[in-house]
Amino acid sequence: MKLRQFAFLAVLLTAASVAGSGVHPDRSVSGRPAGAVQVVGLDGLPDIEFGDTESELTRRGILRTDVMACGPTLAGHETVSPVFAEDRLVLLWLGEPARTPEGVTAGTPVEQVRAHYPAAVRLRAPQGTYRFDGLLARRGDRAYLFLHDGRTVRKIITGYADWAQRLFTEGHDPC
Repeated sequence: MKLRQFAFLAVLLTAASVAGSGVHPDRSVSGRPAGAVQVVGLDGLPDIEFGDTESELTRRGILRTDVMACGPTLAGHETVSPVFAEDRLVLLWLGEPARTPEGVTAGTPVEQVRAHYPAAVRLRAPQGTYRFDGLLARRGDRAYLFLHDGRTVRKIITGYADWAQRLFTEGHDPC
């Protein structure tokens, strides 16, 4: 019996090794190294700014609607999802490993977020919902909204502060 288990594990390890072998490009579509962490600031991304129109981003080949997703996607920014209102980019949802310039990403302890953003306002999710509490770190008309479970950041949304606040209050998900 042990020989059969050993053989099965050996086959699985060999298959995993073969699946991971071969030529791997070192650059993604955007020209960043494959697997590079995306830094998202309060202005957006290096090639995408809040306030850009859907048509402008589409013309530049950045906004893609041909990918199976819950909405349009950003070419070269696989872990960042755009939110548009009135044809303008108003928010970006950050998925791991995307991060803020201060290094905050999903999984960052809430204490670290408070240390980086001491003026962040606490937002409580309505009782009886399955939504996360939030910390809204505002600078002018822009903000980071850190959704957390009380211990760690679970989601980050950045963009126009009023839209982030509205999203939190109304509880909308981009999908």
